[in-house]
Amino acid sequence: MMQRIRRALRTMTPKRNTRRALLTFLSCALAAAGAPFPQPQAAATGLDPIRHYIATGWDQLTRSLDNCDTFADPKLAGHPTLYLPYDYPETAAAKQLPAKCGVQIAHLPRVIHSPGEIDPAQINPPGLLYLPNKYVVPGGRFNEMYGWDSYFIIRGLLEDGRIDQARGMVDNFLFEVAYYGSVLNANRTYYLTRSQPPFLAAMILAVHEAGKKAGREDRDWLRRAMADETRNDQLWSRGEHLAGDTGLSRYYDFGEGPAPESIQDESGYYAKVAGFFLSHPELDHGYVVRSTADSRANHEIGPAYDVAICDPAGKERRGCDPSGHVRLAAEYYKADRAMRESGFDISFRFGPYGAGTDHFAPVCLNSLIYAEEMDAAQINETLGRKDAADGFRQAAAERKKRIQKYLWDEKRGMFFDYNFAAKTRSSYDYLTTFYPLWAGLATPEQARAVDANLKLFEQPGGLAMSRNESGVQWDYPYEWAPTVMIAVEGLRRYGFNDDANRISYKFLSTVAENFHRDGTIREKYNAVTRSSEAAVSAGYKENVVGFGWTNGVFLCLLRALPQEMADRLAKSQ
Repeated sequence: MMQRIRRALRTMTPKRNTRRALLTFLSCALAAAGAPFPQPQAAATGLDPIRHYIATGWDQLTRSLDNCDTFADPKLAGHPTLYLPYDYPETAAAKQLPAKCGVQIAHLPRVIHSPGEIDPAQINPPGLLYLPNKYVVPGGRFNEMYGWDSYFIIRGLLEDGRIDQARGMVDNFLFEVAYYGSVLNANRTYYLTRSQPPFLAAMILAVHEAGKKAGREDRDWLRRAMADETRNDQLWSRGEHLAGDTGLSRYYDFGEGPAPESIQDESGYYAKVAGFFLSHPELDHGYVVRSTADSRANHEIGPAYDVAICDPAGKERRGCDPSGHVRLAAEYYKADRAMRESGFDISFRFGPYGAGTDHFAPVCLNSLIYAEEMDAAQINETLGRKDAADGFRQAAAERKKRIQKYLWDEKRGMFFDYNFAAKTRSSYDYLTTFYPLWAGLATPEQARAVDANLKLFEQPGGLAMSRNESGVQWDYPYEWAPTVMIAVEGLRRYGFNDDANRISYKFLSTVAENFHRDGTIREKYNAVTRSSEAAVSAGYKENVVGFGWTNGVFLCLLRALPQEMADRLAKSQ
């Protein structure tokens, strides 16, 4: 006998699936910019077509209150609604939206000082959070300004000389900190409980340096920006974002239950998670619980899933006997939400389906916070604030000591996440081991050791996220532009230019060759097959076209490539 899981929501018939797929396609098409993505120039040669695609694509990926497409949300149903901060005056552009776009205008019910002060479930319908300036979105289903995506987008905008647009996006993040309590995962009401990996100081510094280089240095803007950046930086160093007694930080979402954006857009995902843990009880640390009358009375959250006992010898399921219902535990949903704050949704890095995310002090997060503290020190020094600069450097030095203590594995020669609940260091090989090099906190000896382990991740198309083929998108064999760029820039920082050039070329040629085949740039790539194939088994399964951060990273890596290699790349197209 064996257990089998029947999903509570029955699968649709092939005809209905086809119809739903068509509707999803149309919805995503409508959510994209009003004009189609730019097509390759027929007469152009070399890298000119892809450079044209990126340069003109910024406009197609731009959203603002002037564009009715901005308010569409393929991830969650509901009447298009724009929410203004509590007591914030209704702008002239907002007043035109009901007649122009059929959008209703509302205000948030209270002032927000930090994430989690408002339960998004009480905001109906869910909607877009107001931002004052236009912004670039990733592409596809994403019509919002995302936290860590935007750093790589801004880097690309600056490469293309779009300083004002990049600065406008930074100002949007400062607006989020002032009115929504922090840099958000994205500007939707259902994201009011979590942030994303911190890059705000790096964004501010990049925009300031670009303006200075262009002869437009603005220290008054820099001074105003630092006030909100400091407030956002404090989010990661207090309260629920502390990783136990390590002195390090963790990802944490203040919300409860299933992530709202996953219910419609990732249909069947949570049922798959429950089925995995029922099939692998040795990995189930209380993530699946039996649903009973008593437990339902205690405010269970999330859907229930049918469990049946079936005869494996039988050819049909008609003889299966019901065996009750199970749910995913509240603790699992807490970890799932934390995983989404990390940006690495989904991987098995923090346990299967990220089920232990909130129990870890991650290499990526703590390296980024160190970098933010060092960037903040540099900005304050520029502003003549020596005491503030010294304070940030001291905080960074203390974090560096703790990263060395908890996250460095001398024997393996890599940085690993630390499970502060179990008091054990992870052994999961993950590309985030290069983050300390990018941040500049690794010693030269550590950098050499990490570089020596580059072979664990290097593939024909660049760098795979891990060595574990879990079937989800942030694991092997997939590679993503932001982590490739962080690894490459980390290698360059410590003088490993040959390795950095080789990885850059592999990634750039993968993107360029796929663009040559289908005229698009994608969210992620298969590092093994050098293709845009994405046979993801859980979570959202699209490989979205656009794509904001891939565009930005392509420009940054191409600029840093030696001219001879750039010429070779162009000739190969």
